[in-house]
Amino acid sequence: MDRYIYTAMTGASQTLGRQAAVANNLSNVTSTGYRAEEHRLRAVQVQSANTPAPLATRAFAVDASTHTDYSQGAMNYTGRTFDVAVSGQGWIGLAMPDGSEAYTRNGSLEVSVNGVLQTRTGIPVQGDGGSITIPPDVKVSIANDGTVSVIPETGAQNTVNVIGRIKLVNPPEADLVRGGDGLFRLRGGDPAPADEGVRLAGGYLEDSNVNPVEQMVTMISLGRQFEMQMQLLQRANQNDQSATQVISAR
Repeated sequence: MDRYIYTAMTGASQTLGRQAAVANNLSNVTSTGYRAEEHRLRAVQVQSANTPAPLATRAFAVDASTHTDYSQGAMNYTGRTFDVAVSGQGWIGLAMPDGSEAYTRNGSLEVSVNGVLQTRTGIPVQGDGGSITIPPDVKVSIANDGTVSVIPETGAQNTVNVIGRIKLVNPPEADLVRGGDGLFRLRGGDPAPADEGVRLAGGYLEDSNVNPVEQMVTMISLGRQFEMQMQLLQRANQNDQSATQVISAR
């Protein structure tokens, strides 16, 4: 009975967490470069240092791991100069305000009022020598290896100047963790080394890899699972009341 109650009770609670993750995936169906998230549950025996020890029949359903789907989303052509998509595996490095690095697949970039190449949320792109500053009155070109070049719009318009290179990395997926801001970082907090093999596609953006139909089916399945777990708890309560009546009648 204990395993019955504990597993159903905690399973219902964790199912709500999984529903929240699916809802978050659905809300990011149109988010550029978003990676789908999935929570996986398992049952574990209750551990305690108290005396007497918990009964061996008592088990909890816990969130064993958070799985991220790293498969590539569809490439969407925009033709915009500051739109870049990572082709294949890899990430774009960002210079965070606290001095650390974070990584994203969202290559929808822009230039700040101070000329700094940054994301739409205002985070500077990490270059090979710090942030990348673009001078005024120039035409910008971003090569597939991340090199940012400019051509003056006045004067010697055939002069190409390289002003920096976007840091592109490709750390092992097992070492990446998703932060609350949706950006990825290395588990140890250290910056990832640049990877010469990562390539960008200029004028493209990568769509989210969330499959909305699959996520909707998962949401319906989780709703039925939650309903089943609540029915188990109600049935356990009914069995307890019936047993109490039998004992009282004696």
